[in-house]
Amino acid sequence: MQLEILTPERRVFSGKVYGLRLPGIDGSFEVLEKHAPLVAALAPGRMKVLNDKQNFSFYTIQGGFIEVLDNQATVLVEGAIPAEK
Repeated sequence: MQLEILTPERRVFSGKVYGLRLPGIDGSFEVLEKHAPLVAALAPGRMKVLNDKQNFSFYTIQGGFIEVLDNQATVLVEGAIPAEK
């Protein structure tokens, strides 16, 4: 799946990923390849990006939204910085 992480100032990440774990406003949830279309609000917290089935990275995000459509996920947040594992 193609992932874009965008803030008002810049593009934080763009590339192919296996999946995501996100902090939703009603609890965390995952998005994997070929996920059904989705729009969801995000709470501040840690987002886990699954680069493949074994490698992952984290981002600390501020509130925002995610849109999933046609195997592409767009994360629109107020701020995002890479975080330690």
